[in-house]
Amino acid sequence: MTDLSYSIADQVFARFPDYVRGVVIARDVKNGDSPAPLVEMLRAAEASVRERLDLETLASHPRIASWREAFRALGVKPNEFRSSIEAMSRRALREQELPSINALVDIGNVVSLRHLLPVGGHAIDVLTRDIALRRATGEETFVPFGSTEAEHPAAGEIVFVEGDTVLTRRWSWRQANHTLTLPETTAIEINVDGLPPVPQAEVEAACDEVMDLVQRFCGGRARREVLTRQNPRISLGS
Repeated sequence: MTDLSYSIADQVFARFPDYVRGVVIARDVKNGDSPAPLVEMLRAAEASVRERLDLETLASHPRIASWREAFRALGVKPNEFRSSIEAMSRRALREQELPSINALVDIGNVVSLRHLLPVGGHAIDVLTRDIALRRATGEETFVPFGSTEAEHPAAGEIVFVEGDTVLTRRWSWRQANHTLTLPETTAIEINVDGLPPVPQAEVEAACDEVMDLVQRFCGGRARREVLTRQNPRISLGS
């Protein structure tokens, strides 16, 4: 693989200047079914959400409200399209267990629920072009997870893309089939998203937890990067 880049467009930071995206890049990992200790961590993380939150006030929690406000500012109805962390929290509060997908996916969900932050992973061993978080033109193509039907994002929507192929719509809402984390995935980048009031230091701490769990359960080698307005581009190279 050539030395691909990962960037966040100025247009994103112009609207959300204090947004921080932590990135864990892991290579030579061995993915597969989660062992019992990792599944136990997932159940404990779900339980921790029930201890801290309740359905009646969830939408007003600062770490949920910040994403609802961001979506609303982008013209996205937050009751119709929920950030990944709000959707997972609601599921946990309804005592609907998240399925154990595979080790890498479960690790992201554990850290997401622990910190109440959106966390999402993308296989990078399938990439051939640079990836970026940017505003959509409306011409990009998105095939949602579990579907074969292509759709196009709304112009101005924040999308995560490889070229003009959308990997995630509405910033932290739904992933595509492309770059899904599969049992055979050997290289991955995992995003940890922070909007105020979440400080950069906590995003970095959550990334460190991701790295520790990846190396514990999947081996390989991992590093942490942080994308900010002052540092909007990184290399995906090893």
